[in-house]
Amino acid sequence: MSLQSFYELVRVMERLRAENGCPWDRKQTHESLKPYLIEETYEVISAIDSGNDDELKEELGDLLLQIVFHAQIAKEDGRFDIDDVAKTIVEKLIRRHPHVFGDLKVSGSDEVLQNWEKIKKEEGKESIFDGVPEGLPSLLKARRVQEKAKRVGFDWNNIEGTLDKVKEEFDELSEAIKFGKKEKISEEFGDLLFSLVNVSRFLDIDAEDSLRQTIEKFMKRFKSVEKIIKSKGGKDLKNYTINELDEIWEDVKRREKKDE
Repeated sequence: MSLQSFYELVRVMERLRAENGCPWDRKQTHESLKPYLIEETYEVISAIDSGNDDELKEELGDLLLQIVFHAQIAKEDGRFDIDDVAKTIVEKLIRRHPHVFGDLKVSGSDEVLQNWEKIKKEEGKESIFDGVPEGLPSLLKARRVQEKAKRVGFDWNNIEGTLDKVKEEFDELSEAIKFGKKEKISEEFGDLLFSLVNVSRFLDIDAEDSLRQTIEKFMKRFKSVEKIIKSKGGKDLKNYTINELDEIWEDVKRREKKDE
């Protein structure tokens, strides 16, 4: 494998950040680039979902650019460069995979993860949750926290336990709603969401992906409702009753099933 293209990217970034480079690139900081890093990550996820290799290739390149961008800013400050970034992750991968680069024997992926947590603890991590990013989307963060707890044996024995917990949390939410205290309602709603993520984990379903797919499905159906109303020369959506809109919505759903 040739690294020529990668280091050409590094050189291009150095040129963009140079004295006579691009004014926009020159003024960027780690802080100002955070939204772009998040955006590019989600665009990679969208490309994966699309199954389009050309799109995925392009979006991975955009994400790689962000990494090189941050490394270049750090290099200019004399802190580290892209080689240091690569060296650090290589050392971590080798250190945390003694079953590949050493003599340790493991029976499967579960034991790999348990050993991973043990190594992290030896590295000075005080909690099993060290390393879970604060800025993760909440559903994804819930999944990561639950996975971390599982690695030390704190988990349900089966999916029935998670389903029972969902029922329990739903009842507690219903009870909180009766009393109308917003703070308590919010707490119980969060507990219910956390429990639902547990169910998704046992089913090996990504809650974040599931919710995103449902959002896309909702938007697609609602756009169909809008088109139907427009095709009939209908009035503004705000002037339709909920029953009228729901009738069109159900018609859209029937059409979808018919086309399947």
